[in-house]
Amino acid sequence: MDISWEAELAKLLTDLLAVQDELLAILTRKRQLLIDADTEGLADIAVEEQRLLAALQDCMARRAELLTRAEQDGLPSDSIRALTQALPKAQRHQLNPQIQAAGSRARLLQHHSLTNWVVVQRTLIHLSQMLEIIATGGRLQPTYGEGEPVNASGGLVDRAA
Repeated sequence: MDISWEAELAKLLTDLLAVQDELLAILTRKRQLLIDADTEGLADIAVEEQRLLAALQDCMARRAELLTRAEQDGLPSDSIRALTQALPKAQRHQLNPQIQAAGSRARLLQHHSLTNWVVVQRTLIHLSQMLEIIATGGRLQPTYGEGEPVNASGGLVDRAA
């Protein structure tokens, strides 16, 4: 196997890990901006997110190109991990830690993204509730129909208990 495979895979993984690190930092900062309701900070961070999006798209394009070349050369082309397993043992052992780190960071990025999504959803629920209070003047309204205002809000435990 040509040594350029190892060099190209190492370069791709190094670039991917760097982008993942930057993305983790931005997601952490974004979470704090969401919690602080800092709209100006959120607007400023959008530029950095666009730059990272372009960098991730570049990594994905390079990955696709490598896997296409691997397929043309008769090598495993399902994933970078599979392609790396086709390398000689010495080269494979040098790349395996980077592959494992990229996989771990990808899972961490998913967790951070989910956390930010939950923060945004809770904010939207809070805003929706505030709008409802403003719209109804704080009086409970029936969910369906045009009946009298509701006396209870439907908690899990009966109010009489």
